[in-house]
Amino acid sequence: MTRKHPSALPQSITELQRTLVMGVVNVTPDSFSDGGLWFTAREAVNHGLELIAQGADIVDVGGESTRPGAARVPEDEEIARVIPVVSELVAAGAVVSVDTTRARVAYQAVEAGAQIINDVSGGLADDDMSRVAAETGVVFIAMHWRGHADVMDSLEVYNDIVGDVSMELLARTEHLMDCGVRRENIVLDPGLGFSKSGENNWPLLRHVDQLTELGYPLLIGASRKRFLGRLLSPGPEITVPPEGRDDATAAVTALVAAHGAWCVRVHDVPRSVAAARVGDAWASC
Repeated sequence: MTRKHPSALPQSITELQRTLVMGVVNVTPDSFSDGGLWFTAREAVNHGLELIAQGADIVDVGGESTRPGAARVPEDEEIARVIPVVSELVAAGAVVSVDTTRARVAYQAVEAGAQIINDVSGGLADDDMSRVAAETGVVFIAMHWRGHADVMDSLEVYNDIVGDVSMELLARTEHLMDCGVRRENIVLDPGLGFSKSGENNWPLLRHVDQLTELGYPLLIGASRKRFLGRLLSPGPEITVPPEGRDDATAAVTALVAAHGAWCVRVHDVPRSVAAARVGDAWASC
């Protein structure tokens, strides 16, 4: 299976014919899975280095929680959380992605050495983001998004979930390219869990091959999300905690790797590194 890789990533990564693993570094007190565990810059940097040692190809640094219902963080606070971590990880040789919906945060992160902007709004939350993506020339991950965390569940209305998400993602790519973003620098993300609280996530995973046929590298971010917790719960009154969803996340990794995903974004790196290898081997037979 031929993989498509954004040319702006380091050559050593673009030449690897396998599904990449992106490790999550949340520099936040309130992320749904691990908020507060690595809230200081030193703790976050050490965690990022640990993820790299475990096999992560990319570390994704974010300073604002996007969990359902989360309130926004002041922009200056997000910058103060993110930039020191990005700088130190880049200095240590990491390939760093910045997870932000704000153009100013993205620009400063790229100035600090980030090579990827991972915008869960696909550029919709900040009108300047498309310009920053174009001017910096880094890889831009555009996720399917309909609204901020405090309202996104109310926007879960679809006629055909796979078709609707595909059309909305393609509309974003057209806008990004109209703003000067190079086509080869665009990565798409179907936005699992964003305005998709439960069963609507499964058709997107089942039809990953249809999403890859849109012609762009595809990032899948299923890690520890609510729909996996619901799947694993033995009853409606019992909630499987986020860290109890890592085996299910690894299963998703293997499946989407087998169907051509470019990268998976995960909290538990070792399980998904192994699972991605299984998926890639399956696809290569």
